[in-house]
Amino acid sequence: MDILAAGLIALIVWVVLLVARGQFWRIETLFEAPPLPDRETWPSVVAIVPARNEAEALAETLPALLRQNYPGQFSLLVVDDQSSDGTGEVARGMTAEARAPSVVRGASPPPGWTGKLWAMQQGLARADDSGPPPDYVLFVDADIVLSSDVLRRVVVMAEDRGAVLVSLMAKLRCKSAAERWLTPAFIFFFRMLYPFAWVNDARRRIAAAAGGCMLVRRQTLREAGDLAALKGALIDDCALAALMKQRGPIWLGLTEEALSLRAYSRFGEFAAMVMRSAFAELRYSEFRLAFVIVAMALVFVAPPLLALFSGGLPQAFGIASWAMMAIAFAPMLRFYRQPLVFALALPVIASTYALFTIGSAVQYWSGRGGQWKGRIQAPTPRERRA
Repeated sequence: MDILAAGLIALIVWVVLLVARGQFWRIETLFEAPPLPDRETWPSVVAIVPARNEAEALAETLPALLRQNYPGQFSLLVVDDQSSDGTGEVARGMTAEARAPSVVRGASPPPGWTGKLWAMQQGLARADDSGPPPDYVLFVDADIVLSSDVLRRVVVMAEDRGAVLVSLMAKLRCKSAAERWLTPAFIFFFRMLYPFAWVNDARRRIAAAAGGCMLVRRQTLREAGDLAALKGALIDDCALAALMKQRGPIWLGLTEEALSLRAYSRFGEFAAMVMRSAFAELRYSEFRLAFVIVAMALVFVAPPLLALFSGGLPQAFGIASWAMMAIAFAPMLRFYRQPLVFALALPVIASTYALFTIGSAVQYWSGRGGQWKGRIQAPTPRERRA
């Protein structure tokens, strides 16, 4: 492929991304506060928090959950997923406004289950055994701090839209050098892969969710086979969204009313988070991996190289593509309050993510795929061939 063809392809791709990819780059699917009408009855809700070695985070996040301004029946379950740091003790010591969480001591995941999904399933079982099944289940990660009206607002949204799943993408921490460099792009790439406007369109099959905060209709989830239907999924939130969208509308949006405390102080920590599931997103396919690496090189890396080191039409194509790339990335940088000049660095950031993806594949090939908090959760190549 000559440089003119490369430049033209990159230009066409960026035009398509900007105008025909659900406008993924526009920050318009924020979780807007719907009105909070007075209702005679409110659905019952159980919040389930899977927690493995999360004592420090729970000390801040559980009080916010317990203080939810929700007028209906609301209870909280913390699943202590075999923690060694006192997670269960911290949860048992929490009370707020006559509310206190119930704590479930989690068991080891059975074969074929990922740890988080098994913890969530144990929470569901306890919720069902404790009385009448709730109308909704709110799955919340242990590191997520919710503002006091979030539960009431997501319930109103689910009721008004008839949605079977409402998911909020929490605003991630963006303080360390690694986070400032990589976090906005992480959400940018996720939205490119799963345009929220298409996720929220019942006519389209594309489905996604953010696992940090997901409100699910309990009866619909039961009819879909509960979490056993996706027990081995590493990308459990998107797998749950795909399962639920087969049975009704779903909704996903950005928000500043849910904040993640999860810190990635070093680049290696951020890399480990991405590598845990990057190759799983490609369905462990070497062909898809090769395609993605070539595509990222052509779409993200070629434009600045052409802009800086070529001339004529290839240079013009490179400048135009690089400019569109920066324009697309700028809204996410504003959302995370980062300098807009970072938009020009997206080719380097994208290259970093390409390396993470290759690293994820290497982990999988070596039998260490899906590492999370001391567990190797992805099937080995031999297991997948069996």
